[in-house]
Amino acid sequence: YSQYLAWVNKENPPVPATDGWPAYMNYVKQFVFNDSAKALFANHVRFIINRTNRYTKTKYTDDPTIMAWQISNEPRCFSNEGKAPFKVWLRSVSLLIKSIDKKHLVTTGSEGEWGCENDMQLNKDIHADPNIDYLCIHLWPYNWSWVSKTTLQTDLKKAQENTKKYVERHIALARELRKPVVMEEYGYPRDGFSFSKQASTKSRDSYYKFIYDMIVTSKKKGDNFAGCNFWGWGGYATPKHTYWEWGDDYCADPSQEEQGLNSVFATDASTIKVIKSAVQQLK
Repeated sequence: YSQYLAWVNKENPPVPATDGWPAYMNYVKQFVFNDSAKALFANHVRFIINRTNRYTKTKYTDDPTIMAWQISNEPRCFSNEGKAPFKVWLRSVSLLIKSIDKKHLVTTGSEGEWGCENDMQLNKDIHADPNIDYLCIHLWPYNWSWVSKTTLQTDLKKAQENTKKYVERHIALARELRKPVVMEEYGYPRDGFSFSKQASTKSRDSYYKFIYDMIVTSKKKGDNFAGCNFWGWGGYATPKHTYWEWGDDYCADPSQEEQGLNSVFATDASTIKVIKSAVQQLK
């Protein structure tokens, strides 16, 4: 949002790290009202979806390795007055994508209720769009203040209970809309809020298992909780600074967040064991 607005208005947008999140959100809420910024975005959509993979020579519209298009990562309206134009904008983009690519699925990229100003009706409206093929949700117990840096272990049960309630509300909505729902992002910090690869992941492992058990149960019931993606795979990367700097490994965590905060590394044997067990059950 901020970059498109900055290009259109020929200005420097607020930076959350220095100007604060309230100033940043107050700026980006203008996006859904700005036709020029939305036009730039639409041009980018056309460019990406019409692109041909330079290595395989396969058009993206024909590429079976692409499962779905996501309109935006965590799109929001950031204000009550922005709800109506937000819905119109998402519908215009989903229609644009389907007009170019009829072979792939499309979803919003929304966090769900949390990303809709805690307005479940808005969440229903944006996912009722016939060009949206499935619902999506994100879950961030720490970011949403369900746990704190010092209560990752002691408030784990509370995080799990809140997660269950959040997921069940969205499963019910997905059932009403007769569409699947995917938890496309979720994460949990390492014990002690440590960024070290050597730190314990006991709480994270328990949280991951809780998520997987819900999906396995849904599958057995023939329900519509279709899958999940944990955030995120750090592989063999090693965090070098608290925040990412040029030349550092990519650890999955975005540059504005602590490196290693939610990363699953290749050395996290217990976490990988939990993930593998879930995969086996879901085959």
